[in-house]
Amino acid sequence: MITAEGPRRNLLLNSLSPEDFAFLEPRLERVPMTRGDVIASPDDEVSSVCFPECGVTSIADVWPSGKRVDVALIGREGMTNSQLLLGVDQAPHEALVQIGGDSASRLPREDLREFCRHSPAAMALFLRYIHALAVQTSRTLSSNLLDSVEKRLARWLLMCHDRVDGDEIDLNHDHIGRMLGVRRATITDTVHILQGAGAIRNTRGHFVVHDRASLEALAGDSYGFAEMQYCAFVAPFGKTAPKAARHLSAYVTVPQAASC
Repeated sequence: MITAEGPRRNLLLNSLSPEDFAFLEPRLERVPMTRGDVIASPDDEVSSVCFPECGVTSIADVWPSGKRVDVALIGREGMTNSQLLLGVDQAPHEALVQIGGDSASRLPREDLREFCRHSPAAMALFLRYIHALAVQTSRTLSSNLLDSVEKRLARWLLMCHDRVDGDEIDLNHDHIGRMLGVRRATITDTVHILQGAGAIRNTRGHFVVHDRASLEALAGDSYGFAEMQYCAFVAPFGKTAPKAARHLSAYVTVPQAASC
């Protein structure tokens, strides 16, 4: 459980050196992050990144027909609009706050890029986060193709659980259906399976993770690999740290120079 306060509740900001954080802190603006807020829409020009302190923001691939499916989640382990670090100012996906997180720290685009020029170490950290996010997205694709809805729901609930305080998750069946790209009735049937296994309790719009070990068993290989990558290359993260997480210094070489 992270014990830092304010912006440092975000794991990326908390992983910065004291000197780098002191440089960045005056440029950060605390903003509310409320359920239903749209952080970015496809093809929008984005002018800032946000570092959430809690809650869950879903990243959705939205088709011209209006179909949408969630491809990744972002919480206090990451940042929104990370494509800005790659020189891309246009949003490719929708970013929607699914679970309110009270607040986030917003950093304007030009301040982000100035900071990256100032600190190669910070730039390297942010790029390692982009790697972890890409792994999460690819595991979502694999899970969508290979796994049952039961496994997929167990995985998404574990991912949400990692990003909130405590064991309660405020999500209704409609939201979950949109997250997984399946009908609401299918979600209702699948929730009954997870409840029957003793992994969760569910009332209208509200989940409680009752037995995380059982939920992890239900998720199987769909959960854990992406989380291991984050722990190995960025920072410790999650309610139960992946057993196979590797030590950062053994795998990562920080470049001598980097730029946004």
